Amino acid sequence: MRRETQKMKTILINLVMLMLVTRSGQALAQTPSFVPPEFEVPTVLENNFFRIRTLTVNDVVKDYDAVMSSVEHLQGVFGPNSTWPEADLTFEQDLIDLGWHQKEFQNRSTFAYTVVSLDEKRVLGCIYINPTNKGDFDAEITMWVRADVVENGYDVLLFKTVSDWVSQTWPFQNPGYPGRITNWEQWLAL
Repeated sequence: MRRETQKMKTILINLVMLMLVTRSGQALAQTPSFVPPEFEVPTVLENNFFRIRTLTVNDVVKDYDAVMSSVEHLQGVFGPNSTWPEADLTFEQDLIDLGWHQKEFQNRSTFAYTVVSLDEKRVLGCIYINPTNKGDFDAEITMWVRADVVENGYDVLLFKTVSDWVSQTWPFQNPGYPGRITNWEQWLAL
């Protein structure tokens, strides 16, 4: 039974990736990179608490668990009008989302990272680095952690880690952190 489940997962992942490449590859290929061509996009950052690495379709099982165990906690993380994640989000929908994020990363049009425990057994959260046309900001950076690690200070730790990483490593002059440094009302009004 477990072998069949793994085989189905592999088939499904390959099918989704094929769909993404054949149906949206042209549109995604035309999306310009929002970082300079000479910038080497980081793929991993690690500290004593977690590892931040490129989000891929291979993370879907643990990502889905993190999202679905934290639905109420995560709603609004992308703004007061955001309904993500819906309570009825399916595994397949999450897989498609992850495939899309992976392809965008490959095209350098946006960058999605998973935050995993050091032993890689759990997804603790995600980070999204996107282009923006808001004010004089040159990037929009959002992130979340699963509900059961908030009390342990992981949300604060993740934000500190990411903001330091972005200021020291990424080429942005004025990254925006909606819902954190800039409240959502101000961000949406830009």
